[in-house]
Amino acid sequence: MLLTFNQEIQAADSERRVISGLVAPYGEVGFTSAGPVMFERGAIAIPDATKIKLLSQHQQDKPVGRAISFSEATDGVYGSFRLSSSTRGQDALVLAQENLVSGLSVGVDVTASKPMGDYLLVTAAVLKEVSLVESAAFSSASVTDIAAARAALEAATSTSNSTKQKTTVINTTIVETETETETESEDAVTTAPENTPEETPVDTPVEAEKVEAARKIIRPSVLDSQRVRTPITSMAAYTEHKIKAALGSDESKLYVTAADDSFSTNPAFNPTQYLTEFVSNTNFDTPMINALSQGSLPNSGMTISIPSLVTSNGGGNGVAPVVTVEAEAGAVQNTGMVTEYLTGTVKKYSGMNTLSVELLERSDPNFYAELTNQLQRAYSLATDAAVIADVVAGGVQGTAVAATSAGIISYVSTESANIYKNTSYFAKNYVAGPSQWSLLMGATDSTGRPIYNATAPMNSGGLSTPTSIRGNVLGLDLYVDHQMVSTTIDDSAFIVAPEAMTVYRSPQAYMSVNVVSNLQVQIAIYGFMATIVKMPKGLVRYNLT
Repeated sequence: MLLTFNQEIQAADSERRVISGLVAPYGEVGFTSAGPVMFERGAIAIPDATKIKLLSQHQQDKPVGRAISFSEATDGVYGSFRLSSSTRGQDALVLAQENLVSGLSVGVDVTASKPMGDYLLVTAAVLKEVSLVESAAFSSASVTDIAAARAALEAATSTSNSTKQKTTVINTTIVETETETETESEDAVTTAPENTPEETPVDTPVEAEKVEAARKIIRPSVLDSQRVRTPITSMAAYTEHKIKAALGSDESKLYVTAADDSFSTNPAFNPTQYLTEFVSNTNFDTPMINALSQGSLPNSGMTISIPSLVTSNGGGNGVAPVVTVEAEAGAVQNTGMVTEYLTGTVKKYSGMNTLSVELLERSDPNFYAELTNQLQRAYSLATDAAVIADVVAGGVQGTAVAATSAGIISYVSTESANIYKNTSYFAKNYVAGPSQWSLLMGATDSTGRPIYNATAPMNSGGLSTPTSIRGNVLGLDLYVDHQMVSTTIDDSAFIVAPEAMTVYRSPQAYMSVNVVSNLQVQIAIYGFMATIVKMPKGLVRYNLT
């Protein structure tokens, strides 16, 4: 996979014909030819820097220079490039100096990567080329310095005189380039502002040739940049001039009178700007599935079965062997072992979205990532809801308790012991709906202190906070599932031993089919899942008094 993205040029030196800048940032998401991408630190390999060409607009047949060196810092890879003395190289240098072509765009061959939800994390890549482009795609890039010696600024009129050329750089922008003959005075130097950096004279012979980079620069002394252009510097000043304008002051009217034109009169010059953010309330995981044991679904068949020896205490029909104490020479008791098969039905879960070819080809690249995310989230919601229903149908109901802190304590202490007694496995997880979550966060002891939501408790009963759907309730791992019942009633919580039920899932798959008649494209997601309740008494539902 070949990726390209842009960075701002950070320095351009016309005297040495060198351009440099940050070519590949680490830890920052950029929008590349393949969508949102982030580079891991140290992910970019550069086998031979001298073989990296500097191209124009990623056109292999238009090289404008070659790399000098690359260096790696904590924020990314920096590179310096020497432009050729050809016409194409000279044009590129002039455009870079005048900030018309201000981007450095790299092309890398990705050899290792992994999806990270909203972007692709590149962990290994090889640098192939660097190009000069119009603009940068990363907000971290900025112009830090441009140092350009402007030779022969007055060549057309001063071919017989020797000249002294001075260039001054202030706040990373060229603000003065002056050419003067030997007979002129040095008043410009003595009257320069106090904050002007020291000027370095450069003796340069003048040649009568056309220099495209030379242009007239306004001296700082001509600009009255320190003068306040409006007296409105505070709310008090605005109020003062608003009153004076109402009383007829023409000067105050200049500062507080409304403009003749605005976006309301010129709406065509106020286009809507769309951001890359995407708003959705489907950002949910699969808490119930995560609280149970997981298994891999076989590659074939629509029914799966496993042998089971679960006795009636655990909710099954099996009979286990019995060992007894016998007297000397006594007969050994003969007990048969009875097993059964537990069966699960494989079900398909799928969804589809039909798109126009125009939307696919003419939309922002982020559309593909968001479409994939939404299909994945819809698949997770459907499978998690199915598992909740299977737990309700296959588990057992606990002893009735009240919807209070005391009721929760009784529910946990009683049913955790019953699960161990009936299954020989420990209860490990507490799965709660939103209402039970709210009950836990608001639970207090007799003195009003929080039980599950205290900053520094002396005797904590667990942890349940508004900023996390994972926590702890009386030693059980807490999972909050928004798809469970919305009020504190029966089945609003479950205490489970993960081994009591297994969820068998296949990998998710995608399929696209062209509809030839109207060039629409169908994008579908599908997968298969089966559940088997192995020990019903290891899944205990909350029972409200």
